[in-house]
Amino acid sequence: VQLQASGGGLVQAGGSLRLSCAASGLTFNNYDMGWFRQAPGKEREFVAAIDWSGRSTKYAESVKGRSTISRDNAKNTVYLQMSSLKPEDTAVYYCAATLARLVIANRVAEYDYWGRGTQVTVSS
Repeated sequence: VQLQASGGGLVQAGGSLRLSCAASGLTFNNYDMGWFRQAPGKEREFVAAIDWSGRSTKYAESVKGRSTISRDNAKNTVYLQMSSLKPEDTAVYYCAATLARLVIANRVAEYDYWGRGTQVTVSS
């Protein structure tokens, strides 16, 4: 299984970014997908997740209203659109996959596969 995240970069506060995560080696529409982030010196934290169908989503309070997670099962890709970015959003962003569940997972330990991450830096 490979999860390849991309789309990170340097952006000014208030700006927007769209992260993508291309999955291979798994039956994509059998998996819920999540985005997590890890800032230097901090633990990895949940950002957003989407169920296998794309009909159900979950967000961390810190990004709710500023971010939208979506997926394209035909392209085996999950996206995270982030807007109104803040310096505290600076982190390495990781995508992750877990077999579809009744309740969308939001803990690191619940995810089976991880990508390498993409750096997002928000300047003030």
